[in-house]
Amino acid sequence: MLDNSPTLDKASLVRYASQLGLDVKRFASDLDSGKYRSAVEKDKALAVSLDLYNTPTLFINGRKVVGNRPYDYVNRIVQEELSRAGK
Repeated sequence: MLDNSPTLDKASLVRYASQLGLDVKRFASDLDSGKYRSAVEKDKALAVSLDLYNTPTLFINGRKVVGNRPYDYVNRIVQEELSRAGK
């Protein structure tokens, strides 16, 4: 999904669902019905409140890590936070 963002129109979403091996008929039906609209809107509101506008964004012990970072970068932050916590 990250590689395809921001191409998130309905046709693209259905194609991605198919590529992932999902039940495309059910996926399209749920998408059309708005069954999960309130959950998505709630998640969007949370993202806005946390100033999340980039994917991926991680929080490591409250530290915001934005973007697709290499393992060593993320591991360094985890180790720093573990040290601060006395572990």
